[in-house]
Amino acid sequence: MSNSLKFYIDGAWVDPANGPATGTAGGATLDVIDPATEEAFATIAMGTVEDVDRAVAAARAAFPAFAATSREERLALMRRLLECYKARYDAVADILSREMGAPKTLAHRSQAAMGTAHLSRMIETLEGFAFEELRGSTLIGKEPIGVIGMITPWNWPINQIMCKVAPALAAGCTMVLKPSEIAPLNAILFAEAMHEAGVPKGVFNLVNGDGPTVGEAIARHPGVDMVSFTGSTRAGILVAKAAADTVKRVHQELGGKSANIILDDADLNRAVKLGVEGCMNNSGQSCNAPTRMFVPAALHDQAVEIARTTAERLKVGAPSAADTRLGPVVSQVQYDKIQRLIETGIAEGADLVTGGPGRPEGLNRGYYVRPTVFANVTDDMTIAREEIFGPVLAILPYGSEEEAIRRANDTPYGLASYVQSGSLERARKVAAQMRSGNVYINHPAWDAGAPFGGYKQSGNGREYADFGLEEFLEIKGTVGYAP
Repeated sequence: MSNSLKFYIDGAWVDPANGPATGTAGGATLDVIDPATEEAFATIAMGTVEDVDRAVAAARAAFPAFAATSREERLALMRRLLECYKARYDAVADILSREMGAPKTLAHRSQAAMGTAHLSRMIETLEGFAFEELRGSTLIGKEPIGVIGMITPWNWPINQIMCKVAPALAAGCTMVLKPSEIAPLNAILFAEAMHEAGVPKGVFNLVNGDGPTVGEAIARHPGVDMVSFTGSTRAGILVAKAAADTVKRVHQELGGKSANIILDDADLNRAVKLGVEGCMNNSGQSCNAPTRMFVPAALHDQAVEIARTTAERLKVGAPSAADTRLGPVVSQVQYDKIQRLIETGIAEGADLVTGGPGRPEGLNRGYYVRPTVFANVTDDMTIAREEIFGPVLAILPYGSEEEAIRRANDTPYGLASYVQSGSLERARKVAAQMRSGNVYINHPAWDAGAPFGGYKQSGNGREYADFGLEEFLEIKGTVGYAP
């Protein structure tokens, strides 16, 4: 990590604006903590408003030329980036495992793989995308919006970086990226891949830092035409407020409290088992995790036992161990929040099926959380309302199908929903009534071409494939273009 104390601005690795990042006389620094050991293993420079100004200036200067590049030129750049990313694939996976605690198998098979999948899909999208369309005598054109400010999270870091950078490149936009300061090292590797791929000076810029300083400076900056943010709903509101004075476009992918409705004709064992695993994958740190499991009241107790058995089989341990299914959560702050919510669930009267407060047995160091299942949860309980972002499942019994749909939709969030049924026709009818950006029927395979984003307080705009590309384009109507 030779560049961890520098920023990537205008095609070069540079010192922070206020001097080399030493943490003393020079610029501020921040330790990167290994959540499995609670010890620092790297240090990054922390940016300032001045660093953001430099990065935005570089992006603005680069925009006219990059916006004018041909589809073929941008495709060539993206194909080179794909090869440069693949060459660093194992290094990216390893650093993701270290900085965010993802088990090695998850980091290699899923976390790092998202970068390859999204970039490959965006290349395919750009190859056939229609930037112009003639309607009568009017030419409808789609043009790059300009300079994009990108603020990405720590839970699926490369996934969210590539979901923003790839469509921005395809559109012909220039950009300034602020990755999460909690898991920033994968972004440095990504920036090195961008440089090796030959990205033109100023097109891609990276400034590390925290949200209140660098994130807010990006959102407020008059030289930024759009801000694309992924994170909590609370932080997303602050970004939108900061961006409001300059009337820039704000694209947000925020929190979730996704419902998983298991209908009475579903294969109960499969539905509950996959529901538990889906909730707890990545140690529960996924915004679209199915954290509220609605089961028919008559099947509640049976579902609870399946959930108990499934959760207790999930091995929690060191990310480096081959048999680890759940690593630690990312930080002390996250660990403490999850512990408080587990204790609140007990205090409010939910039945603790398995798990509970504290670390799993045999783990006395690291931010490890016990896979936790609550049963007989009611809609007014805190654990049914708030996003926990940990391996905690709430099981809620229901009476009728109509009741399950109504209660599932009774949330300020709307990122994802899940429906399990033995009848595809029945599942489709339920899916049509869910107020969420995604609905997953019977735990299907992941689809890089499905639009990803939320209703309500889960955000606005969409990512993935052509849906993501459209977000970075302005629409121009040239009336009288044709005779």
